[in-house]
Amino acid sequence: MGDQYEVSEVGAGALTIPSLRWEEPPEGPVLVLLDQTRLPAEEVELVCTDVPALVQAIRTLAVRGAPLLGIAGAYGVALAAARGFDVEEAVEALAQARPTAVNLGYGVRRAAAAYRAAFGEDGAQAAAAAALAEARAVHAEDIEASARMAEHGLALLGELLPGGGHRILTHCNTGALVSGGEGTALAVALAAHRAGELRRLWVDETRPLLQGARLTAYEAARAGMAYTVLSDGAAGSLFAGGEVDAVLIGADRIAADGSVANKVGSYPLAVLARYHHVPFVVVAPTSTVDLETEEGADIEVEQRPGQEVTEFSLPFVQGPGAEAGTGIPVAPLGAQAYNPAFDVTPPELVTAIVTEAGVVSPVTRDGLAEVCSTSRWSKSRSGNGMMAE
Repeated sequence: MGDQYEVSEVGAGALTIPSLRWEEPPEGPVLVLLDQTRLPAEEVELVCTDVPALVQAIRTLAVRGAPLLGIAGAYGVALAAARGFDVEEAVEALAQARPTAVNLGYGVRRAAAAYRAAFGEDGAQAAAAAALAEARAVHAEDIEASARMAEHGLALLGELLPGGGHRILTHCNTGALVSGGEGTALAVALAAHRAGELRRLWVDETRPLLQGARLTAYEAARAGMAYTVLSDGAAGSLFAGGEVDAVLIGADRIAADGSVANKVGSYPLAVLARYHHVPFVVVAPTSTVDLETEEGADIEVEQRPGQEVTEFSLPFVQGPGAEAGTGIPVAPLGAQAYNPAFDVTPPELVTAIVTEAGVVSPVTRDGLAEVCSTSRWSKSRSGNGMMAE
């Protein structure tokens, strides 16, 4: 089951709640999530005591973002093991919760492999402990990866845009809300801000669920960054006016050829950036690279419910317990909706891919494979299929 507690009004003095944490109260282990659907109005935590509750949180985007999904998936396996549920059933349910984000399966497989190896030798209790240890390792590695991506990304900006004063456009949310650390693309922008090199962060609202306006702006405000929210369709006028120096986005899956699946609306930004000779940079850990997916056309793109487009609905407006389908209609009754969660940007439109193991530029199949081979994650005990020993 999933319960809500610790509700607080968000304000300048409010404490930041971690996006995810493992706790062990007397009644048994739980996974506690910051419910991102209720930001920025409220900070509300979800307590997941079983895998179905976690799967629901993933599908409803209460917990989201490629790296954080990998961490959540690993802890989900540990949760099932610690509470005596069917681990193999949990693995299957978690891995299929969202099809595009490769990190989810990565985290699930790592914890599951650790569980299976220990179970064969020492039994269920030791296997549960092994799964939890592996989940914590995935978590720790992501924190380190986030710091390294920020370092590499800031150095790259210095090379591409000498002199500082960067005006960066970003799409969706790529900060601490999607990571064990400070994020991916937004971590780079934050590093630029701390170095006194960020002039303006342009934040796409990111239709239809407004992850930019709700979440990126929330994080930017807390960090004291100079930011401006814009409608997705206004990005073109920014480029035309010479107001964008670089585009920084994250990724949910990167194919072997360097094609990048990210929140829908990313591909149009890449086209605009190419036309206006602006660097288009993707920031993602090597765990987001799927060398088994040969090219962008092979990436399965998640299709979200049409009501996300035909209705305007934010949970914090409706209040706890509001059901789907109770939003404000913005299209005629019965209107059909096309609602892909992601689009795919081809490698020729990507200036560079920044990972914790280094920068790939130009983006080529060989260059991507090489940086993945040098990543410490490629040498993890169980790997993610594409990088197993």
